[in-house]
Amino acid sequence: MGSKQAGGRRERRAFTAEFKAEALRLVDARRADGASLAQIGRELEVRPDQLRAWRQQQRAAAGAGVALTGETPEQELRRLRREVATLRQEQAFAKNVAVYFAKESR
Repeated sequence: MGSKQAGGRRERRAFTAEFKAEALRLVDARRADGASLAQIGRELEVRPDQLRAWRQQQRAAAGAGVALTGETPEQELRRLRREVATLRQEQAFAKNVAVYFAKESR
């Protein structure tokens, strides 16, 4: 099922926020049809207790107004400001390149 490392230990898997959100959406849909959490976990190759933990994180995040990533509003603001600065630099660079090639083509 999972890849193994030397010594018989399983490699730790990392799940994206999108995977977690989709898994929880699937849990809701399948539980409405009467499927057990263990069944859903086997289908997703995720332990049922991990699904429960993700649900608790989702509920805590919804109560606090925080995304499932665990980012605080201040952290999100800093990250978005850095991203905007990077995009502005890339845009300025693209304009300079366009000007350069426009001069060269004359």
